[in-house]
Amino acid sequence: MGEAYPELGKQQKLIESVIREEEMSFLRTLDRGIRMMDDYMAKNADTKTIPGVDAFILYDTYGFPVDLTGLIASENGYTVDMDGFAVELQKQKERARSATANEFGDWTVFVDGEEEAFLGYDCLEIEGARLLKHRTVKQKNKTMIQLVFDRTPFYAEMGGQVGDTGVIIAADGEQIRILNTVKENNLTIHIAEKVPADPEGPFTLKVDSARRLKIAANHTATHLLDLALREVLGTHVEQKGSFVGPDYFRFDFSHFAKVSDEELRKVEHMVNSMIRSDFPLQEKRDATMDEAKAMGAIALFGEKYGDQVRVVKFGDSVELCGGTHAASTGRIGFFKIVSEGAIAAGVRRIEALTGEAAENLLDTVADTMKGIREMLGNAPDVTAAVTKMISENSDARKKLEEFAKEKAAAFAKVLADNSENINGINIATFNRDTDPAMFREAAAMLQKEVTNFALAAAYQHDGKPQLLLMYSADLVADGHNAAADIKEAAKLIQGGGGGQPFLATAGGRDVSGLEAALEKMVGTITR
Repeated sequence: MGEAYPELGKQQKLIESVIREEEMSFLRTLDRGIRMMDDYMAKNADTKTIPGVDAFILYDTYGFPVDLTGLIASENGYTVDMDGFAVELQKQKERARSATANEFGDWTVFVDGEEEAFLGYDCLEIEGARLLKHRTVKQKNKTMIQLVFDRTPFYAEMGGQVGDTGVIIAADGEQIRILNTVKENNLTIHIAEKVPADPEGPFTLKVDSARRLKIAANHTATHLLDLALREVLGTHVEQKGSFVGPDYFRFDFSHFAKVSDEELRKVEHMVNSMIRSDFPLQEKRDATMDEAKAMGAIALFGEKYGDQVRVVKFGDSVELCGGTHAASTGRIGFFKIVSEGAIAAGVRRIEALTGEAAENLLDTVADTMKGIREMLGNAPDVTAAVTKMISENSDARKKLEEFAKEKAAAFAKVLADNSENINGINIATFNRDTDPAMFREAAAMLQKEVTNFALAAAYQHDGKPQLLLMYSADLVADGHNAAADIKEAAKLIQGGGGGQPFLATAGGRDVSGLEAALEKMVGTITR
């Protein structure tokens, strides 16, 4: 296939890494799903049925195939409520339809004519524009107006760059806010609050210039970042998507491993070096693809381009791009990466800030470091002081854990010493307020040490009812199951719970049912 698709040979290492990552990702999904299935089966041991809601959560949230859920369930003597699953799936489809449902009105035409070329590369304000047509759109119970002008400086949302906002000003001084700008059927759609009172008059179209300049700086930074990533990580790096807004930007790219801190530092330094070099914007708006390739422009594999393309160049960065850009790289000011991580197999994402937003981040970091230093008594070496504090805290935590275990062990002994033999089983009951974590620790200790023993507890903690049921190993072997037995008692406190056959807990809402719940558990033990 290499002769027909030379890209395969060039990208062999990346393809192998992506396949390997896909396999590992599925194995992680499989492992997580099996562990969740174990929990679901323990929780539903009495009915031997996995609820449709749980099966749908596995499928929708964790990507666990529903047929695999059914297979695991059947191998363990369980069934899956597929009717319930189908109900949840239908709800999801309806939510998706509701989220995307739009109601479009008919276009009202004011002036016959066609939209002219986008003028926003060269100016942010034009006068004498004519409103060609408008329509009303309803989306998510909101009503918006869409306006189309014969010419515009507003950039429409495309290629990951957000649309412009601003105002239109009528001849009589009426101002209407433009909330967003989008592209539809080769038309630049201005989303406005309302229709102008005099739709036939000439209009001044004015872009929010401060916002546009921030967007342009971020867009230019994505080009510099693309070049730096290819220099640092390798030429296999390709852009896989982006979002360019006024406050930050994100850049998705192909790479088969986590980018190390050292590599990210190199990328940052390289981008900031290009910013300091203040490379001017050089562009050719009507280049042919052959001319663009001759200039060294990067074209995305699988992307469709027209007969004429726009080439944007900053120093060694040469790309095909229709977005808006800074007049020179120096206008970006400063560049800072804030996060890097995987979003899909073989695809990484970097989020970054430029200019004022990057300065604000550094101010926050500096203020945080100053606050930490002051809390540490103005220690000259913050790292050493924090390391010492962590070590001391670890020692203190170990001592507290040892004390907690000693307290739990003493409590376990008290419970064992105060048990009562009922129908041949030693049963300890408890109904006073206590710390649930310490109580569970004591019960777990006790369970490993005793035989022919059960513990039933019904108590309050922070005003909420709590239940605990524990069986010794020999009672579990005889058929007792704490996870199943506690469920009936939990209903008496308007709650639910679960756990393991030897130890289970439950919580609820009705403290008045605690006494009855305790009696229910004792009765279950001795039945």
